Amino acid sequence: MDGIAQEQASDWWEVEALYDLCFAPGRSALSSYRLRDGVEPVAALCLVWRDPDAILGGAIRVWPVRVGAARVLLVGPVAVHPTRQGEGLGAFLIRSVVEKAAASGEERLMLVGDAPYYSRFGFDRLEGVEMPPPTNPERVLGIAVVPGAWDGVQGPVLRDLD
Repeated sequence: MDGIAQEQASDWWEVEALYDLCFAPGRSALSSYRLRDGVEPVAALCLVWRDPDAILGGAIRVWPVRVGAARVLLVGPVAVHPTRQGEGLGAFLIRSVVEKAAASGEERLMLVGDAPYYSRFGFDRLEGVEMPPPTNPERVLGIAVVPGAWDGVQGPVLRDLD
């Protein structure tokens, strides 16, 4: 699926508008947004997809966080424009992030989402990893990009200010 690129500064407002369209207006009140405040995203893993006419169809961002002493990448939000949903674009963006994270040497990724959807990409429920409330623990999912990377990683998820 051609059309994927790293998000550029010039894409920011358009991506924000897509997130506003796809999510509730109060999206920034979610606990995951508190982890992003004052933290720069992982630029190499923030991706956009545009059609041949350069119209934004989807976007995904990734943020560094900490669980104990472990660096973890928090995936999301991922959004697909309503006119492009059902085409596999969201899955393409998620797979692309997992592949690029692995290629760049990252060890583990996490997200908050529906296990039945994200399990097909290798994400499983994380036991002992605590997102800020009111996050449902059943929705805290992770994938070990490096086998065993989640072994022994537990505790609250905190902003990574390094």
